[in-house]
Amino acid sequence: MVWAIGTDGDDVWVAAADASPTTLSPADAHARIVEIERAEHPRWVIGEAARTYPKLRRHGIRLDRCHDLTLVEGILIARAGRYGEPTHVEAALARSRGTPPELVPAAPAHNDRPTLFGDEDHPADVILEVYADQQRRLAADPESHALHLLTAADSVGALLAVEMTEAGIPWDTAIHDAILTDLLGARTPPGSRPPKLAALAEQISAAFEREVNPDSPADVLAAFAREGIELPTTRRWVLRGVDHPAVPALLEYKELARVHTANGWAWLHTWVRDRRFRPEYVPAGVVTGRWATRGGGALQIPRRLRHAVVADPGMTLVVADAAQLEPRVLAAMSRDPGMMRAAGADDLYAALAAESFGGDRAKAKVGLLGAMYGQVGGNAAAPLQVLRARYPVALALLEEAARAGERGGLVRSHLGRTSPPRTVRDPTPAQERARGRFTRNFVVQATAAEWAESLLALLRQRLYAAYGDTDDARIVFYQHDEVMVHCRREVASDVHRAIEYAAADASRLLFGDTPVMFELDIRAADSYADAH
Repeated sequence: MVWAIGTDGDDVWVAAADASPTTLSPADAHARIVEIERAEHPRWVIGEAARTYPKLRRHGIRLDRCHDLTLVEGILIARAGRYGEPTHVEAALARSRGTPPELVPAAPAHNDRPTLFGDEDHPADVILEVYADQQRRLAADPESHALHLLTAADSVGALLAVEMTEAGIPWDTAIHDAILTDLLGARTPPGSRPPKLAALAEQISAAFEREVNPDSPADVLAAFAREGIELPTTRRWVLRGVDHPAVPALLEYKELARVHTANGWAWLHTWVRDRRFRPEYVPAGVVTGRWATRGGGALQIPRRLRHAVVADPGMTLVVADAAQLEPRVLAAMSRDPGMMRAAGADDLYAALAAESFGGDRAKAKVGLLGAMYGQVGGNAAAPLQVLRARYPVALALLEEAARAGERGGLVRSHLGRTSPPRTVRDPTPAQERARGRFTRNFVVQATAAEWAESLLALLRQRLYAAYGDTDDARIVFYQHDEVMVHCRREVASDVHRAIEYAAADASRLLFGDTPVMFELDIRAADSYADAH
């Protein structure tokens, strides 16, 4: 069963596919949606979950599953080779009616009503019309079943992203402040350097025997040039190769300045409220389907600051990390017999090494990562030849993807997410090779993102079945191959099992009956740092 849903100010409207829309007060909407969920377990069609679902959540409304028109339009447009065209509901409606979509503005962020087609179009009518058009396009695709799985995973991911922002990552501001004070010295007014940075700046100037601003790459390069040292950049890997007394202080300054800028006291004041860090997650925000965030750098929490991610009293963090995810995905999607056999072991690289590299795990790892990321020369060249001979099906999948990219073609993930087209009309040989490296990795990274997002969707379902829409157990963080659940301490072992079951279900959903093991390192701890 399909229902459309949206908001009109504080009110909520719902509409079954064959009925007129009904507008409800927030209290009535909550009761009505609970009733519909229990009776029909519908797929809610929503213009854009990132826009609408936060408003529903403020009324205590939870949707179990949905069809996000904006995300699905992005999948379909990319599949047609038109990545980058507008995907909002207004553009999708225009496209279905034969109007150029680039001429259609999106509705303002505060308004669910489409702006182009006038008051005669109720948002429910628009949403259901776009949904019907998308369903026709999905049904006409030869890989319709896989695409339906992909659209369902992205759409549930959109719901979860809103719920994760609402829940927030538990964050101890006192611990964060103590870490910063230990690293940088006492807090100083905005615009001034903390004591340790100020002292290092003085050391740097003393080493050059003149005042140098370490925050200015041009100033640093000029200081080295005056001493006969020409450098292309002030990046750390370049500085490490320079014999000069200023270098140790410069390297330490750069490390501490990065912490101060990216996660210092200004960050803490801006992003942490009521012991919660609430980034805005963007499902499929990267072309491969990986998630991104808007602001806050949630996907780049420095290791030393993970000590500040602390569970509430009586709670714990259950953190699951998928080990060697992309190599295992390659084995499962290629169905290479030898690679699947190796991926059935706890350590895939060690299994490859024992079978093909005389036990040399490092060589096996260099070869396989080189094959997936396109580093096919240097130390990877010899191992790559072995991999081609012993695991031809897996290597053929990668190399065909690379060739397609070099020719300017499109490649697709296991469920059908499509790479962006080439942007250079007449590429040079170097640009063609770079494009081949991108498409070689795209097929694996995008499929790994599909597996991880499927795990998230299935875990969300399991946690709700066990604990309802409560704080007893909530997914609060996710990045690439890692998920974190904040839960009551006494249910941690049950959450651990729920994650294992969700991973197994995700593997069957994508790859069917496969010998590939998707190993998870799952740990319960009071802090994120202690879970690693």
